[in-house]
Order: sequence, then structure tokens, then C-alpha cells
Amino acid sequence: MNPRNFFAELQRRHVYKVGAAYAVAGWLLVQVVTQVFPIFEVSVLAQRIIVLVIVAGFPITLILAWLFDITSEGIVRTGALPTSGEAPGARRDRLGIDRKLNYVLGALLLAAVAYLAAERVGLINGSRKVSTVATGIVEKSIAVLPFENRSEDKANAYFADGIQDEILTRLSKIADLKVISRTSTEHYKSAPENLPEIARQLGVANIVEGSVQKNGDAVRVNVQLIKAANDSHLWADTFDRKLTDIFAVESEVAKAIADQLRAKLTGREEEAIRNQPTENSEAHQLYLKGRYFWNKRTSDGLKTSIDYFNQAIDKDPAYGPAYAGLADAYAVLPNYSRTPGKEAYPKAEAAAIKALEIDDKLAEAHIALANVRVWHKWAKAAEPEFKRGLERNPNYSTGHQWYSIYLSLVGRHDEAILEMEKAKELDPFSIIINTELGCPYLYSRRYDRAIEYFTKAVEMDSNFPFAHFALAEAYDRTGRFNEALAEHEKAIDLAHRGQAFELAGGDAPRAWYAMTGPLQNAYGALRGPIYWQGRLESAKKLYEQGSATATGLADIYSILGDKEQALAWLAKAYEESDDFLVFINIQPQFDKLHSDSRFQALVNKIFQSSVPVKNE
Repeated sequence: MNPRNFFAELQRRHVYKVGAAYAVAGWLLVQVVTQVFPIFEVSVLAQRIIVLVIVAGFPITLILAWLFDITSEGIVRTGALPTSGEAPGARRDRLGIDRKLNYVLGALLLAAVAYLAAERVGLINGSRKVSTVATGIVEKSIAVLPFENRSEDKANAYFADGIQDEILTRLSKIADLKVISRTSTEHYKSAPENLPEIARQLGVANIVEGSVQKNGDAVRVNVQLIKAANDSHLWADTFDRKLTDIFAVESEVAKAIADQLRAKLTGREEEAIRNQPTENSEAHQLYLKGRYFWNKRTSDGLKTSIDYFNQAIDKDPAYGPAYAGLADAYAVLPNYSRTPGKEAYPKAEAAAIKALEIDDKLAEAHIALANVRVWHKWAKAAEPEFKRGLERNPNYSTGHQWYSIYLSLVGRHDEAILEMEKAKELDPFSIIINTELGCPYLYSRRYDRAIEYFTKAVEMDSNFPFAHFALAEAYDRTGRFNEALAEHEKAIDLAHRGQAFELAGGDAPRAWYAMTGPLQNAYGALRGPIYWQGRLESAKKLYEQGSATATGLADIYSILGDKEQALAWLAKAYEESDDFLVFINIQPQFDKLHSDSRFQALVNKIFQSSVPVKNE
């Protein structure tokens, strides 16, 4: 066909106009999908499928326009143009179709112009489609960046941090929102540049920025909510209040943000946002100082936080969050200092129980109680508390992290993976959570995936000792002994430099302290059979000095193949309430004991018969 005739035929068959009409209609439909569907919680996958169908329909429409015509007799196959020209009836049909297509195209173009005008003046938020369809980021997602301290007294930095933390905590209790953890947002100090890139890295659609100025008992809080995709301000306000009104400011800010994001709030969530846990402003400031030092996650910082939480309790003995803070501090203190678990855990449990007696809705107290029961009481009665805590604060990344560890300990590894992935989604820059993504795979003997995650963690922070310990353990179990020794020695070097407790960047569980001993397979294979006998004699002396555990001795006896001694020392560990017994069912050195009825009985006592013993 002659090209000139071909283009004329396209015009005669209305292909141009049908294509233009479909393109405009399809574009409008995409806007409807990306603007309206998120309001009704239609999944991102469904939105993407609809958009793909619309795009795929364009060439199909052009083909149908070429092949068929709409006439007074209905839809008919388009014939070739007769050599003698068109018949009068056919010409009238074609002209009628032309007029109808012109009307349709004109109406669609008018609708498109109206939409663009509405978007221009702000009646429609055009960035929604970017965040939900193009990037897959949840529309109701938010990160609260560190608030700027504008007080003349720079010692008031704790107060700015505290206001940010409490607004974030109130928002995180709304199940309809995805709220990024403070651990990840603290990487971006006040007034950062390139908000769209920050939002992409954090996986959110919205950013909250703010500043705090404290002068005596007067406080000014500036807050703004920003749509990250186009850096547009959705809401902003300034609050000039007294210190005694600061809870009301936090509540108003959280409620305004929730309203702007169209978050659905339950009655319990609205109550949590409005909650004013103390009327004593001095107690509140002491509590904020406690959280400020608790967030540092160092031995000295945790001990300082304990002092401030106790001072807050002295000022207001009915201040529930202060007891919850005390429980948090004691619960993680053994991970960051040489404080024995037997000394810290009972204090953590008592503080958590007191917090819940005052206010049963304190999510952090439920999680702290669950966590301390995992280590202090071998996971007994832990799961109900985990569930209560996460129900009250579904955005608590540390809660998901600790719950994942519990699930691994009781053999529910697939659930553990999901919980740790949720923790990472809420706290993407946490080095301990990124490391622990590999733990459920390590414990369930899926070593290739474990190595993959541990390697990524080492790349994320090469000075993080626990990532090296974990990678060494995975290499050891797969026969890569030289690599295991190299990683293990690197980890020990970092730990000996005093960095083990300072670089955790999260809550390093007791699991990592079990990894600081020699590797089971590599040392035996590369350093000879007499190595473990020497380790046994050394461990016995350390045990007598109080520097080694009965579980540690049972480990070595099991590696040496002395089943009776291994079981005897495990029984002794149970009598001594050795924290590390909680790992008994997932440690490979005890695999050969699983068929013994005495081992099964011990596992049942530790976990109250809730964990199946593996027979391998």
C-alpha cells in the first residue's frame, strides 16, 4: 500500500480519533485509580494491574478501529474504499461517526483540562499516583525527622528529641499508618535537603519536620507535614504553650497529621493520642531526659537513663511511661554492659508489671515484659505480652524484632522471618535488625540465605561485631572454615576494642553473646582434636570463677561427644536458671541429644511443652 494512501485510510477508518480518545480516557482513568482507590484501601498490586490493562488496551483499540466501523446497521467489518468512491449512505455514516467522535474527544479533553486545573490549584493531589503506583510506597506512610532545637540553652536538646519521639510514638499507635522508627530517622538531622530522596530511602510518602524552642516554662513548637514526592506542604502550624500543655500540643499534632493522611482511627487509638500520663511537668522532663540517654544505647547512657526514670517516678509515682522506660533500660542493660541478667531482669520485670498496673495500654511495657520473660523465664508467658504490645503499637519495630527472636526459639521460623521483615520495614537503617534478618534462616538451617543477609549487614557496617560473629557462625556450619575463622577473629578484635556494646545501633539480643565462643566445626577441623579438650579445662576454671555458664560447659561436652556429661551440665544449667538455656532447641551442638528422653523432658520444662523437639 502506498504510504500516502495508508495514512488516508487511517483517517477514513477513524484510527487517529479513536486512538486520541482512548489515550485521553485512559489517562483520566489512571488518575481516578491512583487518586480514589487508595482512599478505599485498594491494594497497590490491584492498581498496577488496572494501569497495565489500560496501557495494553491501547494497541488493541487501534487494531479494532482499523478493522471495524460503527454504522447505522451496527458494528461491521470495515471494507476497502471502492474504486468508484464511497456510496452516499456510507459517506453519511462516516460523517456521523466523525461528529460523534469529535464530541467524545472534545468532552474528554475538557475533562482532562479541568483535572489539570484542579491539580494546579491544589484541589487534587497529583503526587499520590507517584507514591502508590510508580514506587509502590504506601500512601499512609510517614517519617518524623529529628526536631531542631532552637532554644538558646543547647542542653535542651533532650527536650526537642523528646517532643519528636512522643509525636512519633502517638502516630505509631495508629494501625492505619506506617510509621518509621526513630532509629532510622535520626540519620537525618533538622532541615535536611532533598526530601524526596530521604522519603525514598525510608520507604514513606510523607515527612514531618519540626523545631522546638524552650524558654523557661514557655514552649514554641513548629511542625509541618510534607508530601515528599513534590515537596509540597500539606499542613503546618505553630504552637505557643506552657510546659504544662505540652501533651495537648503532641496530641493536636498527631491528630492533625492523621486527619491529613485520612487515617482511620479506632476509639482506643483516639484515646491513646489524647493520653496525658502525668500532670507533673518536672516528672515529664525527667522522663524525656531518661529516654534521651536510653536512645544512646551505651552502658553509661542506659545507667544514666535509669537514674532519670527513677527521678521521674519520685516526682510522680503514678507515671506509667516512666516505669515502662525503667523496664526498657533494665531489659537491654545486659546487652550493653557487664551487668548480669540475673540482676537486671527481675528489676525490668517488676518495672514493666508496675507500668501495666498503672496503664494496661502501654505497648512498650507489654513488649519489655515479654522480652524479659524470654531471657529471665525461658520464654514462658512471653507470647501473649508480645501480641498485646504489638496490637497497641503495630509500628514498634523493636517489638517485631524481639517477637521474631522468640518465634525462632520456639521453632516457628517462617513466622519469625515475617516479623523480622516487618521490623526492617519500620526501621530500615537499624544495623542489628538488618543483621538479624539472617537469624531465622540460620536457626532453620537455611544457611545460604543466612550468609546473604549477614554479608549485607557486614557491608552496611563493617565495624559491627555481631554481624561478623553471625557470618562466622554461618560459614562454620557450611564448612567454610577459613572464612569462618577470619570473620570470628575480626569480631573478637572489634569486641576487644570496646565496640561491642557501643555500636549495636539497636537492641542486640543475648543470642549474640552465645556466639562469642569458639566455632564448633572450624576450630576442631583446623586446630586439631585436642583443641576442645583444652577449651573444656579452661571453661571449668572460668565456671568456678563465675565467668562461664553451665550451658557453655554442656556445649563443649556435647561437641566432644560426651552425652552423659552434656546432659548433666544442662540439668545443672536448669537448676541455676541459666539464661542461655533458651537456645537449647536450635543449637546444632545438641542435635545428637534430641532423641534422648531426658533432653526432651528438659526442653518441655523450659518451654512448658509448647515446643516440639526436633528428631534429626
